Amino acid sequence: MALQLTSPAFGAGESIPARHAADGADQSVPLAFHGAPQGTRSFALVVEDPDVAKGALFVHWLVWNIPAETRKLPAGLGADKFLQGTNDYGKLGWGGPRPPRGDGAHRYVFRLFALDALLDLPAGARRESLETAMHPHLLKSASLTGKYWRDR
Repeated sequence: MALQLTSPAFGAGESIPARHAADGADQSVPLAFHGAPQGTRSFALVVEDPDVAKGALFVHWLVWNIPAETRKLPAGLGADKFLQGTNDYGKLGWGGPRPPRGDGAHRYVFRLFALDALLDLPAGARRESLETAMHPHLLKSASLTGKYWRDR
């Protein structure tokens, strides 16, 4: 079975509800995953907006050392749960979508990684450090993309 990532809040390619946006309640998106490959010891999650600027990525959430037996992350997961990194808003934990008004829909890519180890990485680490630490331990990955936009 392939690793799969879903959300009860939105389907693949659908709109992310406003309560998860930075100008809403700014609650992290609830997620569910299954199909972890044999040998999985932990999961990591990276959420990015690839539509910020040509060739740039805006990091909204970094989470790692999610225990292998975990199958769900609830909405509003606090920054004190699991190890979490610094997003591009400069804060620890989730930072919801906030594209410029009138910029049209931005895509938000949720990427889940099954790893064969726990990562020796401190809270507050940035995306580059997380990706470097994950690389030799990657077993499988899955992704889910949602959209969000703000009118005028």
